[in-house]
Amino acid sequence: MAPSSLCTVSEVTLCGIGRLSRSVVVQAKKPLSGLTVNTVGSSGSSSTLTSASTPNIFAAASSATPKSMINTTGATDASTSSSSSFVNGATSKNLPAVQSVAPMPEDTMENMSITTKLERALEKVAPLLREIFVDFAPFLSRTLLGSHGQELLIEGLVCMKSSTSVVELVMLLCSQEWQNSIQKNAGLAFIELINEGRLLCHAMKDHIVRVANEAEFILNRQRAEDVHKHAEFESNCAQYAADRKDEETMCDHLISAAKHRDHVTANQLKQKILNILTNKHGAWGAVAQRSSCLFPFSSQLHDFWRLDYWEDDLRRRRRFVRNPFGSTHLDITCKSLEDYGPEEDEALRGRKGFRGQPLVSQSPETELMLEADDDAVSLLQEKEVDNLAANFCPRVFISRGPVVLSTPAQIVAPVTVARGTLSITTTEIYFEVDEDDPAFRRVDAKVLVYSEGLHGKWMFSEIRAVFTRRFLLQNTALEIFMANRTSVMFNFPDQPTVKKVVYSLPCVGVGTSYGLPQARRISLATPRQLFKSSNMTQRWQRREISNFEYLMFLNTIAGRTYNDLNQYPVFPWVLTNYESEELDLTVPGNFRDLSKPIGALNPKRAVFYADRYESWDEETPPCHYTTHYSTAASTLHWLVRIEPFTTFFLNANGNKFDHPNRTFSGIARSWRHCQRDTADVKELIPEFYYLPEMFVNNNGYCLGDRDDGVPVCDVELPAWAKKPEDFVRINRMALESEFVSCQLHQWIDLIFGYKQRGPEAARALNVFHHLTYEGSVNLDSLASDPPMREATEAQIQSVGQTPSQLLIEPHPPRSSAMHLCFLPQSPLMFKDQMQQDVIMVLKFPSNSPVTHVAANTLPHLTLPAVVTITCSRLFAVNRWHNTVGLRGAPGYSLEQAHHLPIEMDSLIANNSGTNKRQITDLVDQSIQINTQCFVVTADNRYILVCGFWDKSFRVYSSDTGKLTQIVFGHWDVVTCLARSESYIGGDCYIVSGSRDATLLLWYWSGRHHIIGDNPNNSDYPAPRAVLTGHDYEVVCVSVCAELGIVISGAKEGPCLVHTITGDLLRALEGPDSCVLPRLISVSSEGHCIIYYDRGQFCNFSINGKLLAQMEINDSTRAILLSSDGQNLVTGGDNGVVEVWQACDFKQLYVYPGCDAGIRATDLSHDQRTLITGMASGSIVAFNIDFNRWHFEHQNRY
Repeated sequence: MAPSSLCTVSEVTLCGIGRLSRSVVVQAKKPLSGLTVNTVGSSGSSSTLTSASTPNIFAAASSATPKSMINTTGATDASTSSSSSFVNGATSKNLPAVQSVAPMPEDTMENMSITTKLERALEKVAPLLREIFVDFAPFLSRTLLGSHGQELLIEGLVCMKSSTSVVELVMLLCSQEWQNSIQKNAGLAFIELINEGRLLCHAMKDHIVRVANEAEFILNRQRAEDVHKHAEFESNCAQYAADRKDEETMCDHLISAAKHRDHVTANQLKQKILNILTNKHGAWGAVAQRSSCLFPFSSQLHDFWRLDYWEDDLRRRRRFVRNPFGSTHLDITCKSLEDYGPEEDEALRGRKGFRGQPLVSQSPETELMLEADDDAVSLLQEKEVDNLAANFCPRVFISRGPVVLSTPAQIVAPVTVARGTLSITTTEIYFEVDEDDPAFRRVDAKVLVYSEGLHGKWMFSEIRAVFTRRFLLQNTALEIFMANRTSVMFNFPDQPTVKKVVYSLPCVGVGTSYGLPQARRISLATPRQLFKSSNMTQRWQRREISNFEYLMFLNTIAGRTYNDLNQYPVFPWVLTNYESEELDLTVPGNFRDLSKPIGALNPKRAVFYADRYESWDEETPPCHYTTHYSTAASTLHWLVRIEPFTTFFLNANGNKFDHPNRTFSGIARSWRHCQRDTADVKELIPEFYYLPEMFVNNNGYCLGDRDDGVPVCDVELPAWAKKPEDFVRINRMALESEFVSCQLHQWIDLIFGYKQRGPEAARALNVFHHLTYEGSVNLDSLASDPPMREATEAQIQSVGQTPSQLLIEPHPPRSSAMHLCFLPQSPLMFKDQMQQDVIMVLKFPSNSPVTHVAANTLPHLTLPAVVTITCSRLFAVNRWHNTVGLRGAPGYSLEQAHHLPIEMDSLIANNSGTNKRQITDLVDQSIQINTQCFVVTADNRYILVCGFWDKSFRVYSSDTGKLTQIVFGHWDVVTCLARSESYIGGDCYIVSGSRDATLLLWYWSGRHHIIGDNPNNSDYPAPRAVLTGHDYEVVCVSVCAELGIVISGAKEGPCLVHTITGDLLRALEGPDSCVLPRLISVSSEGHCIIYYDRGQFCNFSINGKLLAQMEINDSTRAILLSSDGQNLVTGGDNGVVEVWQACDFKQLYVYPGCDAGIRATDLSHDQRTLITGMASGSIVAFNIDFNRWHFEHQNRY
């Protein structure tokens, strides 16, 4: 093989490599004629191949440079240098470098064989050449064809695969067939190969560009994501730092709040201890009375009292407590007439100074809550409300730590609205006032001492009801009612925050009194929805509740509250006769027309108001009245004589009392003003029907002299009321009378109903200033104009607020008394008197005196029964049959008439299980067993017994007679027990009195049936309070949970009144002959009847005033008050049951005498059966109907 052939092979090989490079250089010794090839990457260079003569490429190369490929001499000429540079350049520039053959020493090369020299020269190129043939096999198989058209490459591939010898490869390529094929087709093969390489290069370039673009896009996206993540990280870090700062601030806030609360609690505890010790009946009482200098804070020449915030079941606040901040205000003067300016009301002046906007709608959320088409609470699903609340972003701080929610809020108290922070944990509510707030700093310190909750803490377990409320006509407030019978009111920034707070509080609804489920959606329901869903209207129609209770219910759900004097509960004037010496409540002329507003009762004044409405020329909507029937000023006007309202009044009136001519000084005078003065349309407040103390100037304020020279002191009462208690009692009787009952729904239409606003209000002369109505202004829309907002708020405060509208159709009337007369279990009085006084006599086999009777006869009990206990401690559970109350009702059968109400305990009757009915534990021998040694729980399942020698009292099961609990706590023998009324679940208070002169207040758990609320510690229960003040053995006690008081009597006197928290309020001091108390009975209406030794009776109010006294010729052993507190039942050794009117001890009825003395009494749940325990060992059931002594029954039916 010629050397030129090897050169040609090398060139072909390098041309094949062009498919992998961006630049291919093709050089030829003698170009082919007519063929031009442009190489990729060198646009200026070209090679011309002439096809006219096609010499042997290898031969040409060999003849030109015989030694160029084998380099035997080491010298290179120009041609060899050119070829070598081509190979090395192409390889280094476009392909992986092919290692050059290192020159060998000349003597070595000469000694080698030709085969060795070939292998040494081509050992690096041969593998590459084989790869090119394999890679381009499809193309070369079509190009390299033999003389007969056979494919040379197939044979070549077989050879190349079977052998790795360089010599065989060279021989294959130099064969005649391969040489002919190459000479014939080499030109076209190069062209196609180069073109294919160029296409591949373009495709590769496009692919690389596309990949590069995609890579750049991905990198850009990654960079953007990195920037976003970095920003997000920085934001999260900043938020985390802010949250930590907020949490630290919250922790500081809670710590400071706790310090404030601890300080307040410590001061209260200190004052309580001081009062207990230095009280007249305290341990240091005698010393304190003698040495006032030692106890300057406890010894006062005058005892001051204030109205407590405690509410009873009807929301009446009647209890007065000691007032350490009390004063006679002798330094306070009265206003002169010049201080009032021209004779125009404040609301009118405010209206002239401020032009209100026309009625505007509130936010859509508020409209949703206020103007729902369907008022049914059931449609306001809890999930929907929750979703609605979740759509807002209230300005609250929500933490995953101990504080669940924290939000700015205002605590709303009478005449005080203080900003602060409300914090809610999983178990408690905290409020901390912002003492740095300029508005708070301006509040008089004398007012702040009566404002509770400024540093408040309330447990979730204490919450009993949650109501949504309005504040300044905006639905952004909540009122929370507590177990201690007080309430607290908060105002929030917006309505979504209100929802968040409700959903952070316990699920208690609006309580259990109104027949509504205890759900958060009920707390968030509108007043109209509450009214429609409650059962109170139906109960009022059926006369199951009184007019007073129904009016208080309407006030409560309509947003009226004691915490905001502008929204104080409103009650009607019902009487018109305040001049007569006697008042006949059966005469219609003595009653007001309740179908008209107070301003339209006088026809002349009604014409004036109608003309004002028709001729209205102001920019604001027209109205009949520029003042309101209920404002903060009118509330303080009525209550100016009792604290804390005296202080509130002075704070609101420039620290001055009103001019004597304008002060509330007489009932008749105020009524005349409400009928004649065009600027006075005041209605009444609830206190007119239950609080006689409001008419008495007990604190000795100097209220000045009227123009007629008469000093203003106590309120002048009508002639028919000899004392304030008479006025309140008669006024309440008038409210509950049939004349009021049959038209009260019309007054409800005016205040709460469809005549409150709109065309019906205009026709009824019942339109007030537009800023008194709900929805008239949206204060949030005035946020950008602070002066306008302040002016609007001031005017709302001055003109009063109309209650929320509860119904838009006429209110249904109350059913008549005669219509309900014969309904089963009717509570009313107009039934025929029972034919006989005595229903039955039940004689027990034992002749032991029956010393205790407990009639727990409610139908829902598992075992309605009358439990009796004898002097020998043998008890009987006698089943009760609820049939007596059905007499005279439709369907009443003779079979029922002969069925006795009490069935004797079968174990006693058969004498088969006496061991299950006998309390065998020994009592102290010095104890005289009487009715106050026993208490029966409200479900008849347990009996509590005292008098044991070990100074305990014990709990026994009435089913088995077994001992279930022993309770220790006293230092001497327990002498008496008493139980309060029970509530849902059977919970109640138990009070134990002892010879150690103390009383302990215990909690009975109806759920666990033990003393104490911890079943795991039933062996050592702790009392709720220790009541001190007696000097002698406690012999009688009574407790009323509704009033929150415990009244007890010592063997040598006196009787003391404590609160259930342990505070000693006062001593009940009767006449000189009443010093040895023996029996006490207290009713929820506030009557406290005490029986003293030698037949002496006294009736005290809960605030210590002696109302009546009497003496009877009987040694009384049992006394009992009816459920309404109006009637007293007594029985004693004479065996005679007598019924008295409690207010004045007027005797109402005397039952036939029995053949044995009476030891105990009790009434059935319907107040129609009286059961007495006799000294002969029997019980007697009497028919009793307290309503037969009702004035309307006596005078009209």
